[in-house]
Amino acid sequence: MTKLSVNINKIATLRNARGGNMPNLLKVAKDVQKFGAQGITIHPRPDERHIRYQDAYDLKPIVNVEYNMEGNPMDNFMKLVLEIKPTQVTLVPDAVDAITSNAGWDTVKHKDYLKEVIAEFKRNGIRTSIFVDPELKMIEGAAETGTDRIELYTEEFADQYSLGNKNAIIPYTESAVLANNLNLGINAGHDLSLENIKFFKENVPNLLEVSIGHALICESLYGGLEKVIGGYLKRLS
Repeated sequence: MTKLSVNINKIATLRNARGGNMPNLLKVAKDVQKFGAQGITIHPRPDERHIRYQDAYDLKPIVNVEYNMEGNPMDNFMKLVLEIKPTQVTLVPDAVDAITSNAGWDTVKHKDYLKEVIAEFKRNGIRTSIFVDPELKMIEGAAETGTDRIELYTEEFADQYSLGNKNAIIPYTESAVLANNLNLGINAGHDLSLENIKFFKENVPNLLEVSIGHALICESLYGGLEKVIGGYLKRLS
């Protein structure tokens, strides 16, 4: 079964909108685990507009599933990850002012930098994943950095699938086949939803984990968090 890691950034966004503690991020994290999710994902950004750095520390003792921290490995993020030691760190090349993740790493251009960062995390026993576009040369470059996994950036697939273009899966399938041959674990995320997740999973061999936040929280406004998480788990099984 492909694991479901729930990104709870949007819960923090809603909390921060009023300046209080509603919804309670820690309670939601506990409930997400109770409802069957096999991972919790957070993406703290430098401006702390949703997940705050303190949240990352507060979540550590209550997350008893995989704890995945995403971010650009700048100094503050590196320090945060090395102190918390989550299960996995996912490296994302976000600009400081990015609204959301919008591109994968150029693993050829930034190979030496990524090798240095990844080596530091692996020395501390933290599994590493690199956010990449579904391009074969980027998969090959990722393998040369020493990373444990890649996370396929799935926005293009999701957009095209919603238009009825199922051939949009082809680059992802080809990337997954290459990654498997290179002994890279495969994660995926960005705009995956109840509508497209089953098709994606069926066509990406050995998909280990998906990280889903925005769509899952939006769907939960109508269906409820427990029901929606159950729906994902059924499609991923």
